[in-house]
Amino acid sequence: MNIQTRKWALSRRGFLRGTGVALALPALESMIVPAMGQSQVKARLTKDGFPIRMGFVYHPNGVIVPNWVPRGNGNNYQMSPTLKTIERHRSEFQVIGGLDHHKAKANGDGGGDHARANATFLTGRQARKTAGADIRIGISVDQVAARFIGRETRLPSLELAGDKSRMAGKCDSGYSCAYQYNVSWKSESVPMPGEANPRLVFERLFGAGARRKPTESERLRKLYQNSILDLVLDDARRLKSKLGSTDQRKLDEYMESVREVEIRIQQAEKFDEFEMPDYKKPSGIPKDFRAHVRLMYDLMTLAFQTDTTRVASFLVAYDGSNRTYPQVGVNNGHHAISHHRGEADKIEKLKRIDYFLVSEFGYFLDKMRSVKEGDGTLLDHSMILYGGGIKDGDRHSHVDLPVLMAGRAGGVLHPGRAVHFGSVPMCNLYVSMLQVIGLPVSRFGDSTGLVRNI
Repeated sequence: MNIQTRKWALSRRGFLRGTGVALALPALESMIVPAMGQSQVKARLTKDGFPIRMGFVYHPNGVIVPNWVPRGNGNNYQMSPTLKTIERHRSEFQVIGGLDHHKAKANGDGGGDHARANATFLTGRQARKTAGADIRIGISVDQVAARFIGRETRLPSLELAGDKSRMAGKCDSGYSCAYQYNVSWKSESVPMPGEANPRLVFERLFGAGARRKPTESERLRKLYQNSILDLVLDDARRLKSKLGSTDQRKLDEYMESVREVEIRIQQAEKFDEFEMPDYKKPSGIPKDFRAHVRLMYDLMTLAFQTDTTRVASFLVAYDGSNRTYPQVGVNNGHHAISHHRGEADKIEKLKRIDYFLVSEFGYFLDKMRSVKEGDGTLLDHSMILYGGGIKDGDRHSHVDLPVLMAGRAGGVLHPGRAVHFGSVPMCNLYVSMLQVIGLPVSRFGDSTGLVRNI
């Protein structure tokens, strides 16, 4: 009898069977199980076999442009006054110009540039103007990366913030506070709130207390413990030929879901085998903002160093923040003086804030560079973007944004220079970054291509 015309069905209580195990099946048209689908795309490693980390650091309210922009391009550019504080890292970062976020402009929606600057920065999408629950923006680039390489680590991604996140309420000019207080978005309507409490970040990364090392018998048990899917795979392959295309698709999806759960469990168990890092657990949020920022940079470094995650974002301060900076003698609110109208006193204070924020980023680069990996450093095996969604706070401009890219991503990036890409969407850079980690994407947000030779 021709197999295409033969009626053949499996009990609704059907199982895939392997040596000593049985895996229950979901409801199918024919109740036959196909083989598990396997992704052909794998995360790219450095030539020395180290993972590539991806980080995003957001600075608010624009910059004093003449003090930010370097003179000249290429390797022989002249360092600008604001960036002088990290000149010791000159060979490890590049100053990037010519990247725009047109979706952060009003585009008919009126005021709200600070909320849009935050919401658009990692998404490249226009935020729906609403203060209600019907928020809509788009998935952010860090979460696209987390979906791809997050299965390799215990935490898919890490979100940090200098301010406590707000998920609802009315903020900038009728925009939901969710837009203004978050840069990472899991989907078009679900933000990934940044954690501002270093103690809670530490506990998320490493647990609340010390971990014991597994016993030898536990190590052996894990060594010989096979995946349930691997054990039933032969049975699945034999049955697949009897499935229709619809059931093949359903079972591929089902077994991929089972595999995803298994991977998560395995990653959690693998993490248990590591000892706690030699780092004192933070007690909470420090009163001094410099101490707070440095704790968060320490934790991001630890997260990358221990391979707890390979994707992280840090909203140093939300756009529109009126934080003061007594550390550099500025007791005026940042947002208030960002509308300086050319007043020399306000401009001078803003220069100090810019210098402070960049200098703290330099502290982060110091920490990343201090971690040795093979013949290089953690910074060598990373790509860290430092930038903001507003160029000039007085004008609320969203083009030619102030951006730095630190790290070499294992030799793919070209630090030590200043480069200007004319006027292209910021999302072109994000497409290139996703391709660096091995994700074969050609579009993201409002991209029109990619940025070559970054």
